[in-house]
Amino acid sequence: MPAAEYAVVSCHVERPLDDDVWSRFAALQKRRPGGFRIAALMRPPDAAAREDEKQWLDRAREAVSRAPVGLHTHWTAPDHARPTGGGDPAALVREQIQWLRDGGRLEPIAFCGGGWYMDEGVASVLAELDVADCTGTAFRPGYLPPDAPRLHVEEPAYLELRSGARVLELPTTHSLGMVARAAFASLRAPLVHAYFHDTDLLDRRRRTALGAGLAILGRRRVPTDLEEVQRGFKPAKTMSFANSRA
Repeated sequence: MPAAEYAVVSCHVERPLDDDVWSRFAALQKRRPGGFRIAALMRPPDAAAREDEKQWLDRAREAVSRAPVGLHTHWTAPDHARPTGGGDPAALVREQIQWLRDGGRLEPIAFCGGGWYMDEGVASVLAELDVADCTGTAFRPGYLPPDAPRLHVEEPAYLELRSGARVLELPTTHSLGMVARAAFASLRAPLVHAYFHDTDLLDRRRRTALGAGLAILGRRRVPTDLEEVQRGFKPAKTMSFANSRA
């Protein structure tokens, strides 16, 4: 599918076992505001926090019946996304993808690193396991420290690694606030990819802004989803992974 004039929406599902948050997100997926099948990029259960794997898998299978499901890794804790030293970020991503495929019989359609964290080791795992990435952003998230590295990518591209492997990058181009302002802002990105957090749905003001923004976006672009947009899609652009780090 060509990228021009299309839009996709994803949700970073960070509290999938919170009944209130999950019920609100499930209801939103069913409503399809703006005509969007909202992809659930889900944080896997954390064994150290004693999160229930069975309940998580039940909810992931429920979500995949409505829209694509992907992976949203938190490397440190359920409430702390970016790595804090120690451990192997790439190894954890490999473990989680294999767990989804082998134990959960779920195919992650895309990956987004928690806290927008990405390194070449993680990208290599995604390339090897053929999982598209959404960690690159066309904007710098305001909450990131000035020295926190991230991927800056403004349009779909192949990211070429030093090994010669490539990973498909479908960057996140619009935050919730940017979506809410979509009625007044130009949409220059060839593929608009808007995202929000599941916890945004707990706030009435943010919930209302999201619904209104997606309705406007659905009128300005053709709604599709993170699975459909990858069918036969080959970006015209190839970027060096190293040069995309900002």
